[in-house]
Amino acid sequence: MIAPLLALLALQAPAETPADTIVLKPVTVTATRQSKSLFAVPLAVTQVKKGEWFGTTGYGLDQALSLVPGVVAQSRYGNQDVRIAIRGYGARGAGDRSNAGTTRGIRVLLDGFPETEPDGRTSLDGVDLAAAQSLEVVRSNASAVWGNAAGGVVSISTLPGVDDPRVTFEPMAGSFGLQRYAARGSMLLGGNGILGASFVHSEADGWRVHSPSTRSVLNISMQAPAGDKTTVGVYAVGSHNVFRIPGPLTGAQVTADPEQANSTYVARDERRDNRVARLGLTLDHQASEKVGVSAQLYANPKVLQRSERGTFRDFTRYHIGGNGVVRVATPLGASVRGSLLVGADYALQDGAILFYNLTPQGTRGDTLRDNKGEGARNFGVFVSEELSFGAKERWTVAAGARYDDITYDYRSYINPTLDARRSFTGATPKLGVTYRLAPQHSVYASLGGGIEVPAGNETDPAPPNDVVTAINPLLDPIRSLTYEIGTKQVWAISPSSFLRELSYDVALYQTDVKNEIIPYRGGRFYFTAGRVRRRGAELGARVATSAGVALQAALTWNAHRYTEYLVDSVHYDTTKAGVFADYSGNDVVGVPAFTGSLALDVTPAALRPVRLRLGVESIGSFYADDANQVTVPSYRVANLSVGTDRPVGLGARLGINAFVTVNNLFDSRYIASAFLNPDVVPGTGEPIAFEPGFPRNFVVGVSLVAR
Repeated sequence: MIAPLLALLALQAPAETPADTIVLKPVTVTATRQSKSLFAVPLAVTQVKKGEWFGTTGYGLDQALSLVPGVVAQSRYGNQDVRIAIRGYGARGAGDRSNAGTTRGIRVLLDGFPETEPDGRTSLDGVDLAAAQSLEVVRSNASAVWGNAAGGVVSISTLPGVDDPRVTFEPMAGSFGLQRYAARGSMLLGGNGILGASFVHSEADGWRVHSPSTRSVLNISMQAPAGDKTTVGVYAVGSHNVFRIPGPLTGAQVTADPEQANSTYVARDERRDNRVARLGLTLDHQASEKVGVSAQLYANPKVLQRSERGTFRDFTRYHIGGNGVVRVATPLGASVRGSLLVGADYALQDGAILFYNLTPQGTRGDTLRDNKGEGARNFGVFVSEELSFGAKERWTVAAGARYDDITYDYRSYINPTLDARRSFTGATPKLGVTYRLAPQHSVYASLGGGIEVPAGNETDPAPPNDVVTAINPLLDPIRSLTYEIGTKQVWAISPSSFLRELSYDVALYQTDVKNEIIPYRGGRFYFTAGRVRRRGAELGARVATSAGVALQAALTWNAHRYTEYLVDSVHYDTTKAGVFADYSGNDVVGVPAFTGSLALDVTPAALRPVRLRLGVESIGSFYADDANQVTVPSYRVANLSVGTDRPVGLGARLGINAFVTVNNLFDSRYIASAFLNPDVVPGTGEPIAFEPGFPRNFVVGVSLVAR
């Protein structure tokens, strides 16, 4: 994999910039824990601007990730319940209890605060694209920076810009009972501060039986100076999210009637009722020309209720934490500049869970079946040193490491003999080299370690261990090492040229994984099994012309295989203990070999500000079981949107935007998601795995804008 990098380094940077070349604005990213040029970071990072989810409902995060290479983001039911995997991380999060409203293996940040819990699970209750201003996606393994479950990072910013509209009201309606209302406002605070707020309420009946959802999200963000060298921020979010789960179907059921729900899920009225809030404070202080300090504190209470697997469950949780980072600039000579980053993170989530019997109507019964507490603590320290040297600081070398201690503390208030405590610890290194052929053209190579501990519900022991301990003794943390090379460029093109923008991002990677965590029986229990080798190639590109035509593409090829994997058949049949199946060489479940997305935008000069967007998303087939016997078929879906890309003036500083979108333009039948290593129908062996995707549907939105 090094040969392509050497070939790239052999290219010659241009000696001078032509006089008629457009001078592009610097492109900076912050998801790497400090503001840096995109072209100085030895990682695969994609920025997603707000205009790129034009014509979407904004309900689910998948609508902003469709054009990010290396990412599989699939909406299961058309709401926030999205399956997200980045380079295979998070792919296992699809099963009976593993991905109902949550994802795992990746880290999601909202205004820098973790939506991801200490155990690595992420609920997307508070994430809504109506509040988002921009996204950054780190596709490389970022555990050395962010710690546990950072196989990829999705960082969302809600703070409005100083030029954003002061007030916006956006009603929206669509097929299958969709009603959505968003209100946003912002105001300047003094000369350099800004305050923004948004409220979004969404309702949908869902296209399948037993899939309605309702969610309300309030988001407030403020940033203001507190002196010449200090900036403070206050961020608050609150949401109430209720959604029902139609569950998986067999292939025959999908063929006969894809709108139906799993009868067991309907009988139990399986659902989630989540009420969460967070208040976060940030401080950034430039102590001197060379030293900067930042800190963050947050409190995140949660009240969660759910009908799940035959019981009604009441969760009362609190998630608190914070971090501190010190940045030190260290000049080391006339042509060498150093940058030291030292920091620590702490997060604690704890609370009680009450298990009740489920009535025939799917409501909470009067019998208390279990009463326990579940705690997860995550502490990490990290250090990183970056050296820039050479003519115009073209070379950058970054090295660092992180140490994490993730501890689970489970208590049973009914049967204390089950009480258990277990810590997962480990260090993860990183090393990267970047060479900038031009200010916005670089090549890089990197090596990064990764750690991911089993999520809380994955630690539940399977029989017979479930009557001995509260924590599965057979699980170890996933450890990985990623090798990556890549190049990225934004071309500066003459204003007189037909081409106005040309950019690309190419990355090749290999990740060697030890202790892959495997879901069994539809995610009812988990074990650590063997080794995996993940290989992939990613291409993101954009071309824009002076004729108002732009084409954007994201293409991904994956080859993820088990290199060592023996499974004891006792996990499926207690009479077959010691009978092993060897799945070495099989494809990893849940990861398609190919994904591709294209978006064609047309904004003809004669019709501006009218904008037309045609998008096509293609997901290749993948296996839903380790034996590679259950195939989830490939699919392609096209979406068409027509609207305005900027407000049409109505006078008195008022404007209006509007759009109409047809999703699944050709009414294709497809499988949107699948349970992994699923249950089967007794006697037939037919897998109960498939969640069918939305048929053709329509969305109409209008925005009233006041400046």
